[in-house]
Amino acid sequence: MVVKMVLMIILTVLIYGAISFYIWRNGRAWLEVSPLRRFKKTYTVLFLILSLSMFIGMIPHLGIFKWVGGYWFIIVGYSLVLLPFMNLAYYLARKRGLMVMGIIYFLFFTAVISYGSYQAFSPVVRYDQVEVNKEAGRDSIKIFMASDTHLGPIVGSGHLKKLAAMVEEEKPDIVLIPGDIIDDQIDTFNEENMIEIFRGMKAPLGVYVSPGNHDYYGNDLKELEEEFEAVGIQMLMDETVEVKNGFYLVGRKDLTDDNRSSISELVEGLDHSKPIIMLDHTPVELAQAEESGVDILLSGHTHRGQLFPGNLITGWIYENDWGYLKKGNLHSFVSSGFGTWGPPLRIGTRSEAWIIEVNFD
Repeated sequence: MVVKMVLMIILTVLIYGAISFYIWRNGRAWLEVSPLRRFKKTYTVLFLILSLSMFIGMIPHLGIFKWVGGYWFIIVGYSLVLLPFMNLAYYLARKRGLMVMGIIYFLFFTAVISYGSYQAFSPVVRYDQVEVNKEAGRDSIKIFMASDTHLGPIVGSGHLKKLAAMVEEEKPDIVLIPGDIIDDQIDTFNEENMIEIFRGMKAPLGVYVSPGNHDYYGNDLKELEEEFEAVGIQMLMDETVEVKNGFYLVGRKDLTDDNRSSISELVEGLDHSKPIIMLDHTPVELAQAEESGVDILLSGHTHRGQLFPGNLITGWIYENDWGYLKKGNLHSFVSSGFGTWGPPLRIGTRSEAWIIEVNFD
């Protein structure tokens, strides 16, 4: 097993090295015909730093490299699509037009990074309305749902304050956050005192969260739960609460948790004449939720691919990778997320929160 892992690491390094060399060589070729040709050594040193930035960013207190590494990831990914076409065009043009192609390449990534940054850090509120044919002791509830905040070195307190401002403006009855609250580690969450921003989020029926896979990775889940409890926010992990004797709220442990209960176990014994709303970070058990009598299922995780063409992949993997899907009597909502994972960019998606008006009959 260890040998296999070592071989995989070596293979990954070799592939990444080959890709990096390919991009470096193209840049060097352009530099040689540009007015900047005297900066060849500077270019090579800068390129080396950029290519290592994703790994340097894993070192604590070097969060700036997470930003740099995120942007570099995009450059590498899209370059693998763009450069072969540019190389082909260059040879078809009998090795002419290299300067123009280099400028096009630069302008393309300037546009991608500018547009992607705007999409990532200018969140929107999306609205939908559904009917649940059950009695809840009230005519309706207004749910504010936001997932995947990924709070950490990239998505910090400034972005979280936008979420709090949305809650204040929308004045929902209840706030629900289905997972991936922190981005692996709780350090930045604590350093920027983000729990105080959550403390300011108020709703008549309360604020509830459930964990996602990234909340487990840094082994800080227990501490995160305690932080929320201290400000009156309940983290539901395979737990059920009855809200105002009107409807049930069920929060699941994440799919990565080997000890998580099945949906049928969680709803067993509940009064199914009352609405059941479930938080489940990863939208993979829609059929089980529908069969178990869950009325509304709120999820995230997919990011809707976050970066095109990732949305094509998530659309292929998940029955509902984004938005609203009705499956029998189940209403499934999946958010693309309020924050970002990896690159601080969104291409073809938008950071978002949802307002879901639920009418009871």
